Amino acid sequence: MRLKTKITKKRYNILALIFGTVVINYLDRTNISVAASAISESLELTTVQMGSIFSVFGIAYAALQIPGGIIVDKVRLRFLYALMLFLWSVATLFQGFINSFKLLLGLRVSIGVFEAPSYPANNAIVTKWFPETERASAIAVYTSGQFIGLAFLFPVLTLIQDKVGWRGLLIISGIIGIIWAFVWYALYRDPDQHNTVSDAELKLIKDGGGFSNKIKTTSEKKEKFNWDDFFEAFKHRKLWGVYLGQFCMGSMSIFFLTWFPTYLVEYRGLDFIKSGFLASIPFLAAFCGVLLAGFSSDYLVKKGKTPEFARKMPVLIGLSLSTFIIGANFTDSTFLIILFLTIAFFGNGLASIIWVFVSLIAPKRIIGLVGGVFNLIGGLSAVIVPYVIGVLVQDGDFNPALFFIGAITVIGFLSILLVVGEVKRIELKEEGSKK
Repeated sequence: MRLKTKITKKRYNILALIFGTVVINYLDRTNISVAASAISESLELTTVQMGSIFSVFGIAYAALQIPGGIIVDKVRLRFLYALMLFLWSVATLFQGFINSFKLLLGLRVSIGVFEAPSYPANNAIVTKWFPETERASAIAVYTSGQFIGLAFLFPVLTLIQDKVGWRGLLIISGIIGIIWAFVWYALYRDPDQHNTVSDAELKLIKDGGGFSNKIKTTSEKKEKFNWDDFFEAFKHRKLWGVYLGQFCMGSMSIFFLTWFPTYLVEYRGLDFIKSGFLASIPFLAAFCGVLLAGFSSDYLVKKGKTPEFARKMPVLIGLSLSTFIIGANFTDSTFLIILFLTIAFFGNGLASIIWVFVSLIAPKRIIGLVGGVFNLIGGLSAVIVPYVIGVLVQDGDFNPALFFIGAITVIGFLSILLVVGEVKRIELKEEGSKK
């Protein structure tokens, strides 16, 4: 029996569920970076081959963003997310049994395939469950899962690998994800299917711009894929500004999620166990950055500031701070290296609420598709950046790689500042005519 007047807070339970899923997602993306040095030694891989292993995940992940976004618009997220979690976790587990470069490449591809719809799904869930005035905060909370999770996981993962080896690390990671798939299926429901959500909370969500899938009756036609909708995702300048900004913001993230532990161990000469603890510091800073950005952005909206100021300012400040990564090239002090990288990743955390632009700008009917395109172009950073770094550092000098990352963040800053324009939802003709 649904409560009538009491405003429940079930949306925060859903947010906690997404947060946990993001932690698992990034655990299975990045455990390979912790194990990279050991895998490289065990399988006798070059830096270019290791860069290929990092990049091949991104190729599959990026290539399936648009199909993944379309699937998110059409399939119930309770089932879809549980299935994705289970499949990518099984692939993660199998990595612990491989003995060849080609098999590892294949499994990394499969993880990219099964994780592809995850972030469009996250954004669709938050758009369903949260009014617009709370959306940046909600996005900040679940995005922070990748940072806070890894901040604590990096030391834990290094200790696990020290005890059971890189194979044991990957097997344990896979088992955790498989368990979480069943947790997701047991607990997640859309707002209209969640029996303990009150009518008052549903009204709060709907009146605030949230929306949910309604139950289709037999008299309703099943919505078909429309190629006009597909092309709408590529027609608008403001969307391209957001897409490019995501690519540039993602480039910094990808460095930290792939080459960062190797940089500390092999190029800065830090002890493997010590590097795990030092690596957690920038992730904690990024966690603080993304929460600060989300809550401050929503606060500014509630205080009547324009969306252009409230939504863009954290992203622009964040991309500016991300250029501090270049400072690590000019010192041999471990303290200063970690300081520069921490400031840079704090900035990356601030910029990570860029997902809010998809939620606020994309036409409602194709929000999953636009999220897929957004993540496709952002995901190209996971294809290009790890491989380019592998090429740049093959002579033993990491400085060009950090200059490369810093330059990309400048491009992202200019894209958000000059290309996005007014932060206002794009209305398709059919949507506008219904008003």
